[in-house]
Formats: sequence, structure tokens, C-alpha cells
Amino acid sequence: MKITILTLFPEMFTGPFDHSIIKRAKEKGLIDIELITIRDFGEGTHKMVDDTPYGGGIGMVLKVDVLHKAIEQALTTFSRQAGNKPVKQLVLLMSASGKPYKQSHAKHFSTLDHLIIICGHYEGVDERIMRYVDEEISIGDFVLTGGELPAMMIADSVTRLLTGVITPGATEDESFSGADSLLEYPHYTKPRTYEGLDVPEILLSGNHQKIAEWRQERSLEKTKRTRPDLLKK
Repeated sequence: MKITILTLFPEMFTGPFDHSIIKRAKEKGLIDIELITIRDFGEGTHKMVDDTPYGGGIGMVLKVDVLHKAIEQALTTFSRQAGNKPVKQLVLLMSASGKPYKQSHAKHFSTLDHLIIICGHYEGVDERIMRYVDEEISIGDFVLTGGELPAMMIADSVTRLLTGVITPGATEDESFSGADSLLEYPHYTKPRTYEGLDVPEILLSGNHQKIAEWRQERSLEKTKRTRPDLLKK
């Protein structure tokens, strides 16, 4: 799979993609992460990528023509690399006004051949770019200075779901992953006792059916306590 990120600040990605699971996935050839600098498609001597909004207002808006050129390069380059065979490509725009990002998105994106992520910036983007965007995604009800951090999160959440990246079955019981979408049950490891806090006896019993029941109960309990909205679904 390939993930292409369109950004004004490619240097922000130097660290996050060079460690841990993503690094290993890259070394195995399971994921290819490409950074395209939006400013390369800017206009004039100063490579302008933004302009003042029509109708007035504070801030600058990323230009539709500049972003469209960057998207087209990403799409055509991958199609050419794939030998012009049919491929599954999707274009995302990171935006505070987009749909909330869910684990179901990550699962869907991990089935694609190519995912293109546009990092929004400044006051926003020219609305006409939506003609060339498949989905507008937000990582929460708050505003960041740009889409770079959300793009990193999406790349990480998608990469770890690719076959061969992590141990088979490791993602099945995670929060938001099961059929019931409950939060994951609590975990314990050595030491057995720490400052008066003991590992629950059931986990030491060896009774796998009872352990599974206990984990299901704790999962439901935690979901009720911290994310009751999930139960309403």
C-alpha cells in the first residue's frame, strides 16, 4: 500500500515515520509513504499557494488550482507505477469540519492501494477542491494549525492494520474493533502485587472461559463509565 501526504511542511514528518511499527512496515515493503510539497505547485517567483478570501475575512485560503495540481500528480504517478492497471485510490482532506475519524475508516482505508491525504492549513481551503476530494475527515472537535498531525495519526492507524505489519489477531479485541464496539478490557502483567494493588485472581486461574467472561464484563463496565455514547449505538 502507498500513502501520499500533500503538505506545506514535509519536514514535520521526519521523526514520526522513522520509528516503531511504521519504520518496520516500510522496511518490509508493506507500506510506502510519499511526501509531496504543496508549495512546489505554487505560482510565481514566490510559489504562492494561498490568497485572501472572497467576501473578506481574516486569514488566507489555500488555492484550488494549486491543490488540484498536487492531487493530480499523486494520482497519475501511482497509476503509472501500477502499470495503469485499475487501482483503488482515495483522496482525503484533513479538516476540522470533516466527518469524525473512526476505526471503521482505518479498516476501510487499509484495503486501498493508494491513500492520498491533503493537510489543510491557514484559514482553510478553497471549497471547490471538494470536487476532487472523496472524503473530508476530522480527528476531533477541536482546531489545529494544520492537518499534518492528523495525517500522521491516520497513517499510523492504517499501517498497523495491514497484513504482516503486526502479530495476526492482535487488533481483533481492541477498542472500537469488535462487533459490539466496546472499549478494550484492562490488562495486567508482572509484578503480581504492586504497592498493595493485586492482579485480579481470575486472570491467574487458567480458566479461559471465565477469563473471557470477566474481560467482557470489564469491557462493558469501562465503556459505560467513559464512553456511554458507544452503548447508545
